[in-house]
Amino acid sequence: MAAKRDGSKEEALKRALKFLGYRSRSEAEIRTKLTHCGFTNKTTETTLEKLRSLNLVNDEAFARDWASGRVRSRGYGPLRVDMELRRKGIPRPLIGTILKETFREEESKERAKTLLEKRFRGKDLTDAKLLRRAVAFLQRSGYRDSVIAEVLRLPVND
Repeated sequence: MAAKRDGSKEEALKRALKFLGYRSRSEAEIRTKLTHCGFTNKTTETTLEKLRSLNLVNDEAFARDWASGRVRSRGYGPLRVDMELRRKGIPRPLIGTILKETFREEESKERAKTLLEKRFRGKDLTDAKLLRRAVAFLQRSGYRDSVIAEVLRLPVND
């Protein structure tokens, strides 16, 4: 991105608000964006402080919304949501808390079954090729091997 006209706090705030206008963001995403735009660390931190005081940035609320949205709209499992939240710069302890709140073992199994039925409706999953595809699909969607094995009724290797 091109260098900005001036390094003022107002310009940084304006950029951050525009960036937040598309969707909610984590602090790390905003920090990266402002740094990429050429703002100093001090200006970036001042801007983030202002956004926090206005309650426009809240990593905990962002992580909860992101996780529940990904589960509802895409059917993602805990491993995929964990990876996405780490990429968004959410701290690991907070991710752990959010995942515990969002995913219960039985609910994960039901979501995986629903996702599998939607994707492979009417397909014979006893066919080895389709079974491999189903396993890979659920793995990409972020489900643990134990959940996949149970949903597909596969033997689990310990």
